[in-house]
Amino acid sequence: MDKVLSRISSAAGALTVGAFTVNSCLYNVDGGERAVLFDTLRGGILPDVRDEGTHLMIPVIQRPIIIDVRTKPREIPSVTGTKDLQMVNIKLRVLWRPVIEKLPQLYRELGTDFDERVLPSIGNEVLKSVVAQYNAEELLSKRAEVSARIKAELIKRGAHFHLTLDDVSITHLTFGREFMKAIESKQVASQEAERQQYVVMRAEQERIANVTRAEGEAEAATIITKAMEKTGNAIVEVRRIDAAKEIATKLAKGRNITYLPGGGSGGGSDNGNSPGLLLSVDK
Repeated sequence: MDKVLSRISSAAGALTVGAFTVNSCLYNVDGGERAVLFDTLRGGILPDVRDEGTHLMIPVIQRPIIIDVRTKPREIPSVTGTKDLQMVNIKLRVLWRPVIEKLPQLYRELGTDFDERVLPSIGNEVLKSVVAQYNAEELLSKRAEVSARIKAELIKRGAHFHLTLDDVSITHLTFGREFMKAIESKQVASQEAERQQYVVMRAEQERIANVTRAEGEAEAATIITKAMEKTGNAIVEVRRIDAAKEIATKLAKGRNITYLPGGGSGGGSDNGNSPGLLLSVDK
């Protein structure tokens, strides 16, 4: 019985040692990741890249380094100056991923935090160089062009560090207080200029109307003069009758008008021909 127990314990120990040894020789690479091997006997990082799955290694001698190769976002803020010396606060959103074939070289040169080492520096460098070629107003009116140039320059710079940039876009763009005040003052001045232009146009239209009215009155006076030359004072009498009719019509509509007839039998200086009076009586 003791021999059986001893054999069982020996077998269990052997199985445990075997399982530990096998487990030490295996490593897993999850989805969206790749691995590079560090080999102490073969001079450091091996040139091969391990894909997803389970792989073998030599314990103690080899050590796997797991690297995430999925596309990740990164925001790069920068404060830079424009061509007309205006300060701009600008932020870029970058979607990046490492070049899988270059992972051994990338790890050898920059380590696993290569995005922290590379993206902020090249992002600020490209932003300063591109933004400095545009005026502040052009950054607003030519935003698509500026974004395209920044993207092209970043892709070119990222390729030197074995990084692929899938998308680059400007997410934030603001100017300093001085520039915003200048824009507001310019808008106020523009509105005032438009208002003054409207006043000038209105005065010009009024001048034209006055000239046209004066020309009409002069023409009317000329016509009346010619008519008087032909008919004598008849035109004046006609105008007087028309005016009298208009006055009579207005007086007839009034409610507080009283007529006092003139004296026809007295011996005054007017020989009894004094006109009557119209009085407006207020109630």
